[in-house]
Amino acid sequence: MTDKANLLAKFEQIQEYWTPKIIAETNGQLVKLAKLRGEFIWHNHENEDELFYVVKGELLLRFKDREIQLTEGDLYVVPAGEDHLPIAPEECWVMLVEPAATKHTGDVSDERTVDVDDQEWI
Repeated sequence: MTDKANLLAKFEQIQEYWTPKIIAETNGQLVKLAKLRGEFIWHNHENEDELFYVVKGELLLRFKDREIQLTEGDLYVVPAGEDHLPIAPEECWVMLVEPAATKHTGDVSDERTVDVDDQEWI
């Protein structure tokens, strides 16, 4: 990344839900943006934490034993190996920070899974 990035302008480029787009890389971590809507799938990232930062809207993170509600400006890190189900009742904009090797849906394969090599830069 050699220039600044405007998050709001980057979000305007995203048309699909649940399809993260890469905007930066730092120290082996990818910074991604995604628009979310509806319910995703249960999954975990066995060896990687996953940081969620809500830019716009609301996101519910459901876990086996609890739920965490995030609203605009909230940040939460899902610990490595913890099963979680992201749910966005309305359109939600999130920024994710995770290691570059992190699989979109962990070891779960779903029609919405986007392989690491197929995640686009915007």
